Amino acid sequence: MTTIRTTAESRKHRRPALAAATVVLVVAGVSAASFWVAGPTAAAPTAVGPAVPVQVALPSVQEVPVYLDGLGTVQANYTVNITPRVDGELESVQFTEGQEVKKGDLLAIIDPRPYQAAADQAAAKIKEDQADLANAQYLLAKDEKLSQQQIVTQEAVEQQQSQVASVTAQLAEDQAAKEAADISLSYTEIRSPIDGRTGIRRVDMGNQVHTTDTTPIVTITQTQPISVMSTLREDDLSAVRDAMKSGPVEVIALSMDRSRTLATGMLSLIDNVIDQNSGTIRIKSTFENGDDALWPGQFVLLRVKQKTLHQAITIPSSALQRGADGFFVYVVDGNGNAAFRKVTPG
Repeated sequence: MTTIRTTAESRKHRRPALAAATVVLVVAGVSAASFWVAGPTAAAPTAVGPAVPVQVALPSVQEVPVYLDGLGTVQANYTVNITPRVDGELESVQFTEGQEVKKGDLLAIIDPRPYQAAADQAAAKIKEDQADLANAQYLLAKDEKLSQQQIVTQEAVEQQQSQVASVTAQLAEDQAAKEAADISLSYTEIRSPIDGRTGIRRVDMGNQVHTTDTTPIVTITQTQPISVMSTLREDDLSAVRDAMKSGPVEVIALSMDRSRTLATGMLSLIDNVIDQNSGTIRIKSTFENGDDALWPGQFVLLRVKQKTLHQAITIPSSALQRGADGFFVYVVDGNGNAAFRKVTPG
């Protein structure tokens, strides 16, 4: 017995879960024969007729990758809605819609004047506290010296110690208030928290913005790298998990019509629970996407490399025919005689 394997891709049906795309044929005594590459499906011949010229193809031995195919949805690696962290007038917008931004880039400015005034006031209060503390410490040192000479009572010394502690606590409180004022002031400059691309501006310059706003000023998406979400049939889970244990699992994103390879990446995650309603499990793949071939929300055909068949004997898919009794091929011997052979795809 000779085992013949060939990849076959169905373009008539797309399933939501990934489906195996490899056909395994078991054909008796054909290792040295040629295969008749036929046209439309035909029934087995019942009578001997004159010789007819046909195209034949020799089986070949090659490395055959086995893929699971399914529908995938492109998803940004990170999506951040930019909303204000302080209230005020949106004084300026510093980005262009669709612009590539880096983490820390200035996106917008809220009128900083009220927050600058609060920070200045807090700084002045700290200076006042520092002066009060210096005076209280001076008086305490003086009273302690006079107490040794029994000029002032111990009670007066303790009162002055309490005054020093009170002013010290007030200074710490006002320093915390100054820090809070500085933080609020810094929030008037809205900066990008991630590398990514800006979307459509949702709030225009001159509007009053608030921390309670539900509409973001803009949304930033990170597309380099980018993710593709898909589903895997429960029956294929073990095979893919075994592949991941052996090393990184390659994935390929194709256009929906299979005409273009958009990107090559790696399977990064298998979800931790199977959906009992559909019998599928979600998987996540990651692509570098340096050329932005993948876009958030885009549908792609995702191919997950399950394994590679080594030294596989393959035939053209057009040589495989299907009749009333199942799959078959025509095998041409060395004398040019074609014989009908049933095969079992697997």
